[in-house]
Amino acid sequence: MTDTAVWVCVLAGCGACVGLKVAGAFVPRAWLAGDCVNRVLGLVTVALLAGLLAVQTAGQGQGLAVDARLAAVAAAGVALWLRAPFIVVVVLAAAVAAGLRALGWA
Repeated sequence: MTDTAVWVCVLAGCGACVGLKVAGAFVPRAWLAGDCVNRVLGLVTVALLAGLLAVQTAGQGQGLAVDARLAAVAAAGVALWLRAPFIVVVVLAAAVAAGLRALGWA
């Protein structure tokens, strides 16, 4: 793919995003007031954040990486499941990642 084609695709994507944003301003409020819409919007937010977490944790280029990040997220998940305070979850995840990296498991 040439540089020009890449830039055309990037600009087309930007234009589509701006178009969707502008179209969203003209959606009638009655369409957005329903309970079903609110539930779906809440689930979409969770799904997007879960996808971002998965890609940032286990992604490396075009493949998967099993390293200290994955263990740190697992430790944070267990701490959250046990209802630990948020600062404890963050410190625990950082400690697990730092400990594993210090042991050479990058």
